[in-house]
Amino acid sequence: MKAVILAGGFGTRISEESGVRPKPMVEIGGKPLIWHIMKIYHTQGINDFVILCGYKGHMIKEYFANYKSHNSDMTFDFIKNEVVYHKNNTEKWRVTLVDTGEDAMTGGRILRAKDYIGNERFLLTYGDGLSNIEIKKLIASHESHKGALVTVTAVPSPGRFGAFTLKSDQTAVTNFREKPSGDGVEEAWISGGYFVMEPEIFDYIEDGQTVWEEKPMQTLAHEGKLHAYRHEGFWHPIDTLRDKNVIEKMWASSKAPWKIW
Repeated sequence: MKAVILAGGFGTRISEESGVRPKPMVEIGGKPLIWHIMKIYHTQGINDFVILCGYKGHMIKEYFANYKSHNSDMTFDFIKNEVVYHKNNTEKWRVTLVDTGEDAMTGGRILRAKDYIGNERFLLTYGDGLSNIEIKKLIASHESHKGALVTVTAVPSPGRFGAFTLKSDQTAVTNFREKPSGDGVEEAWISGGYFVMEPEIFDYIEDGQTVWEEKPMQTLAHEGKLHAYRHEGFWHPIDTLRDKNVIEKMWASSKAPWKIW
């Protein structure tokens, strides 16, 4: 199964970093956020990635273009005109980098992945959220709900993300709101990313300006095709410089909850 990573946004709330690099390339412990996210998947058997680039996407492409050389001993044989890699420490990943344009919305970026996904179920997450989520349990939860086209990981809300209502069985999503405000938000569940999606979801995305978290997810919820996997473990977005500093301290303490490898 492929894992699709949204990595094209401007990251305006962490402009101290995103002014010089895309947010997924912000470093935690000397490694970019996107590396940490890919390691979460890799450790659980997911090694085929489709990365949806946009803002400063060339930096992500350059990172992976040089990934092998940065993680290996090398011999440059100028007589034979060849490069020999020794002690190759790179992960066994397959990485497809897709240029989705700087101005595309999240739904539009996902739609650009269609040609690389085909008619297959796939995973999706954002390029800025770290978690100790168990991917196999997420997939099993999706498979247990017949008719679900999307399963979203639900995490307790800090009140600044898209929130939704769960039925009494705690899995069927009956309402979805992007960044709600007002009383009761603190009791809501939010989308923590880490989706499981069926290929039929592409039919819910109109064009490059479609925001995935708005009409598509609202329509899926209304049709009873959006379900939730409750994750009460660790989840933390890197939205601001304060978030980055908190995560850096966790990593430096050698007790980073998302480090499951």
